[in-house]
Amino acid sequence: MTAQGQSEILRAPPHSVELEQALLGCCIVEGGQESISLCIQKRLGADSFYYPAHRVLFAEMYDIYQRNRPLSETILRDALTAKDRLAAAGGGSYLAQICSRVDFSAHLPYFIDRVRDYALVRQVISSSEALIAKAFESQEDVPRFLAEAEEKIFNISKDLVQETALPIDVPMRQAIQNVQSLLQRKGEISGIPSGFTELDHLTGGFHPTEMVVVAARPSMGKTSLALNFAENAILPRAKGVVPVPTLFFSLEMSADQLAMRLLCGRAGVRISGLREGTIPRGFQNELLRVAQEFRGAPFWIDESSNLTILELRARARRLHSRHRLGLVIVDYLQLIAGVDSKAHREQQIAEISRGVKAMAKELHLPVIVLSQLNRESEREKRQPKLSDLRESGAIEQDADLVMLLSRPRETDEEAEMSVHSNELLRELIIAKQRNGPVGVVPLLFDRSVTKFGNYQDDGTEREGAAYGAGREN
Repeated sequence: MTAQGQSEILRAPPHSVELEQALLGCCIVEGGQESISLCIQKRLGADSFYYPAHRVLFAEMYDIYQRNRPLSETILRDALTAKDRLAAAGGGSYLAQICSRVDFSAHLPYFIDRVRDYALVRQVISSSEALIAKAFESQEDVPRFLAEAEEKIFNISKDLVQETALPIDVPMRQAIQNVQSLLQRKGEISGIPSGFTELDHLTGGFHPTEMVVVAARPSMGKTSLALNFAENAILPRAKGVVPVPTLFFSLEMSADQLAMRLLCGRAGVRISGLREGTIPRGFQNELLRVAQEFRGAPFWIDESSNLTILELRARARRLHSRHRLGLVIVDYLQLIAGVDSKAHREQQIAEISRGVKAMAKELHLPVIVLSQLNRESEREKRQPKLSDLRESGAIEQDADLVMLLSRPRETDEEAEMSVHSNELLRELIIAKQRNGPVGVVPLLFDRSVTKFGNYQDDGTEREGAAYGAGREN
């Protein structure tokens, strides 16, 4: 045999110890629940690792995940020690070295794909070597040999391609269940109620897997409207309605500021009066009562800034695994950082929009995402439309429901004011609804307490209007 032939035999199969270390380190630092789940989804197992110590580490991490326990360097070391497997995993110093390599867990999907790719290539090499040996023995039964060769390659490729096609009877059974559920409700809201009568009449509430976009120019009240949606989900008005666990990503305002808005809005206390310290004792007691309501509500605020869509989805997925979320709100889309900072902003926004829609489908819940509108509607003095969505048409394409918040068309500075000086007329334009009609929902915005209410033009009490609105506190 030639020297070249010997070197080919001794050549190591394709692999990357560094990528395997980075992947394991990400899983440990992240805590296991989200990262191991993603590995399973990508069909990555212990056998996918080339280095034997890494197989031992991942197998133990998977075992910890299966027992629904948190993952950390200490927990993993203790579990390996108890099974006398720490040495096989490289020892305690090697485990610490792996954890120290991680600098950015958002790269986890990349590490998973690369490690899996190397594993698949090694499978191809192994199967090919076996097929070459078999070929020398199967010259008289070529059809059977070709069938076996095709089967071996197919078995490798099926690990790469996930089965997504469903026979019609599966979605049809679900459709029948949905029909029966709708008939039993007899016109009741089928999704999560928004708290606004006309909006719920047009949309039926917010439904699982939907990407709901609320877009407006600055200072129109996007955040306030989103908080109203969240408040009605976690503290429903109707008796017997189960609160909906909600996660609110606030990339612009702090959690304290949002809590203050929620508190004052529900108590009907003017924020300006609170800052001036002129709140009567009756309203002070109301603030304490409302604060007690919110303390027991299933509501989480993530105030992190400069999140990428991968980091945002990972945080939502992790909280969802612990508390079974029913609604996610993102304020707002243009503040989410692009994964690739060198890409054009429109490409980044398109990637972010696709990620938001994918999160809604993956967690099977509605995701309400706020968005900015460009200046065209203001320059042309008209109502906003879908094409005014800022920076990317991908938002319009991905969204199931798009609502544009604006002033009424005929409104001027004098006519904008309603019966109370603090209440402003707003229109919520349903510009797109994949599964329903479009239309316009009039609303009242009480800027003194930053809260929206249903609009009625007959002068009667407005359902959802702020308690104590328009009063001098």
